[in-house]
Amino acid sequence: MVNLNEEIEIKRTLYNKHLSRIRNLPSIPSLMLEVSRLLEDPRTSATELGRIISRDQAMVAKVLMVANSPLYGIPRKVSTVEFAIVILGFNHIKNIVVALSVMDAFQSTNKRKWNRNKFWTHSIAMGVLSKRIAGDLGFGRTGEAFTAGLLHDLGISAIQRYFPNEFNNIIKLVENENIRHITAEKMIMGLTHAEIGQFLINNWNLPDNLANAVRYHHEPSEAQEETILPSIIHLADFMTQKFRNGDFDWDENLEFDQGIINNLSLGDPVYLNSFIDSYKELFTEHINSIQLF
Repeated sequence: MVNLNEEIEIKRTLYNKHLSRIRNLPSIPSLMLEVSRLLEDPRTSATELGRIISRDQAMVAKVLMVANSPLYGIPRKVSTVEFAIVILGFNHIKNIVVALSVMDAFQSTNKRKWNRNKFWTHSIAMGVLSKRIAGDLGFGRTGEAFTAGLLHDLGISAIQRYFPNEFNNIIKLVENENIRHITAEKMIMGLTHAEIGQFLINNWNLPDNLANAVRYHHEPSEAQEETILPSIIHLADFMTQKFRNGDFDWDENLEFDQGIINNLSLGDPVYLNSFIDSYKELFTEHINSIQLF
């Protein structure tokens, strides 16, 4: 008789093979490749980079929406891509374009049990909130925090798009058994959306620390390598649930990893709570500023 652990391992093996054979897996977007290529040339100007990005008007709108977030704290309204590049810097613009390009490649329409707009709102909110937290805590790679925050739930979108039967079964299990989505993912698929997100990021040859942050955003203390970036993403995710704003259904009953207090040098739970509460007003203002696309 196969026990539960053996059954999960069998499913994990099956779906890892399945993932590796997804024939419709989006290729790396051309805009992402072109922007990366331009930024490797130190002679590239803001005007030239802006001209390339401006070929995709949907991307322009998203870049400007991110740049104008109250969480960025830019005193002037950013009305052009060129100005966004000057204000935010080339590297951060690259992070924004890369993250948004990846999200675009997996986008799908609203359908029953899948609210695309709510998923996008949560993803954008997580990107800018993670960047702000990273900056406030003195974590130098704020652009990476933005990218990891925006892409942390990429695996959920992939399940919904590439495994519709399993997606529906996960929803049914959550509703009928009153369990967490991540538990249902393991039971139905043998792996979680965090592991799927890690697979996809590795498949596109994006940085290892990004894949690590996505993989461990629910349990950063279990990360074998860097713990700071997954801890920042976990904290931002927890904030969206605590504020009940910009949150996403699949994160309901999120188990808070107490280890991030030490990982992020936050002192003790009392200081952590005051730190979280200090973001509430600004975060609510950010959510209200988001224009869905």
